[in-house]
Amino acid sequence: MKKHTKAILGALGAAAAANCVHAAFYKPEKKPRIELAPENCNAERACEHISQALQIPTVSNPEKEKVDWSQFDRFHRFLEEAYPLIHEKLEKEVVPEASLLYRWKGKNPALEPIALLAHQDVVPVAPGTEDDWTRPAFSGYNDGEYIWGRGALDMKNHLIGVMEAVETLLEEGFEPERDVYLCFGHDEEVVGRETAGAKSIVKILESRGVHLDSVLDEGGAILPVHIKGIFKGYLAGVGIAEKGYADFEISLESKGGHSSQPPKHSGLGEMAKVITDLENHQFKSQVMPFLVDLFDTIGRKTSYPARLVMCNLKALMPLVRVIMKQIPPAASLIRSTIGVTMASGSPAANVLPQNTSIVVNFRAMPGTSIEDIEKHIRKSVRNKKINIKTLNSKEASGFSSTDSRAYRVIESVTTANHPDAAVAPFLVMGGTDAWYYEGICDHVYRFSPFIADTKLLLCTHGTNERLPVKSVGEAVVFFKRYIRALAGE
Repeated sequence: MKKHTKAILGALGAAAAANCVHAAFYKPEKKPRIELAPENCNAERACEHISQALQIPTVSNPEKEKVDWSQFDRFHRFLEEAYPLIHEKLEKEVVPEASLLYRWKGKNPALEPIALLAHQDVVPVAPGTEDDWTRPAFSGYNDGEYIWGRGALDMKNHLIGVMEAVETLLEEGFEPERDVYLCFGHDEEVVGRETAGAKSIVKILESRGVHLDSVLDEGGAILPVHIKGIFKGYLAGVGIAEKGYADFEISLESKGGHSSQPPKHSGLGEMAKVITDLENHQFKSQVMPFLVDLFDTIGRKTSYPARLVMCNLKALMPLVRVIMKQIPPAASLIRSTIGVTMASGSPAANVLPQNTSIVVNFRAMPGTSIEDIEKHIRKSVRNKKINIKTLNSKEASGFSSTDSRAYRVIESVTTANHPDAAVAPFLVMGGTDAWYYEGICDHVYRFSPFIADTKLLLCTHGTNERLPVKSVGEAVVFFKRYIRALAGE
């Protein structure tokens, strides 16, 4: 017995020693870095232009007749005045109804172009919350620390950052080797529209035989992360794919009648069972390769004790997956999500509903189709009398490679400013205009190079949306370097 015990303890000791050695060598991989020259940037001008852009309420709406198109005209005039060289040197088209397509012609037409994307539109301010803002939502107020306003993070900051970069490059006499397209949609915030501005832009490019080398759109940001004793630095998430989107209306017909003589379950009671069935039958979780890459990249940046765990994460992944399923933000990275968002029943308090309906929002993992979602609904819900109708939908995107020139440039330019940053791939939860470009581009990335902490990002689409002033200059420099590296060879 003692002999066996000694053998077991010896084996465990050897394994522990091997793990410590493994952890010691579990460090960031050495990758070739692009040599980056210093870049000029007029950060004060960029902040002023962001402030002015936020004062123009380019609010999109699912119903076109409710859109104030004059505000988009006003925004276009502002861009013309703010960026005279762009409007002198680049070809510009207005794509119905208000999208913008700029072409910066390169010297070598044989090279595939690159495209930088942004959208002009913003979501509305929720009625009744206007006075909750510290600064008015369309003031563009700059208090020296933040620039306040709807669109400050989503995503007039990004659009102006791109324009500032191009204008400055033109001022410096830079001439790209390959074409550079600037593609600014007008209705990104309206999901699944058949006549989306981004879709129209892609159709134009496709009709001209344009196939893009790479696309850069909104997505991840640069997050300061400080977990005592584990990680201190920046996490830069580069979206290499995005989830699908679907709104399904589920309805039930009931007898109705006077509320003084209710059945055991009214239409709403029956619908409650439908909701329970859906919420109790979540989609199966799956650990996709991007998640392993994400954890691996972060793990190599952690302190030594934490690396003991992180270097064995593949073996621990079944346990990690169980834990992630209990945390909603983490669960959304490993499975398609189900969110019951709207419900309707009777029009009066004393009338039993004859028609009860709910709207359920699904965010589908790549590989799960809209058709798969409907099958999941029918399989999960016991009541087979339900009616199912698709309202809005958009399939999940494919994955772009992390082993591409464009991804490596994003990584190199980011770490040039922040050597301690972990640049990692991730899955974008929301939708972007980049989705439309997959047909004409194999390397589609979603990254916005602005530093913003998680608490600040939660203000996106909400009250007190604001942008840190100190993040603006660095973002403009990022876009300049990105364009130089990809279009200047």
